[in-house]
Amino acid sequence: MRVSCLLLLIFFTGSAFAQKKIEQTKFFVVTGAVKEEKKVTIDDFTKYRESSLGDVVITNHLGEKRSEQKKLKGILLRDVLEKVEIKSESPKELSAYYIVCKANDDYTIIYSWNELFNNPAGESVYLVTSKDGVAAKDLDESILMISPRDYKTGRRYLKGLAAVEIRRAE
Repeated sequence: MRVSCLLLLIFFTGSAFAQKKIEQTKFFVVTGAVKEEKKVTIDDFTKYRESSLGDVVITNHLGEKRSEQKKLKGILLRDVLEKVEIKSESPKELSAYYIVCKANDDYTIIYSWNELFNNPAGESVYLVTSKDGVAAKDLDESILMISPRDYKTGRRYLKGLAAVEIRRAE
């Protein structure tokens, strides 16, 4: 009896600490310090230049391999955000802005405006359009974001992108 109770306790305790299931997203909304909010759907991805990213190893904060994403294709986040007009008095002020990318499970990634628009790093922040031959709209963890040139790729591998907010640093 004690063993059964102990096994049940271990099972339910482990379940309580498991990661939330990522719910699929079909769009995200760009809000914040913008002149007009913008809804971006997976179908909108076809309007942008697609790049082949190849296979990407996802590593944790220690650099240990967690998974490998095969045959990735994607569009640059920067290309999508270029269509959004930021509320600023002059282009000089753009250096004070940052971009908050949030998944539907509240996982958050932050980029500075300069990082995306004024640095080679912006040439490697992607919204995934397909993985292993499967279109983004058919992926369970869609919308995916990835920065394949990062040293520790898991830190900015985001599943279920739901919102992008443009903010000004105070």
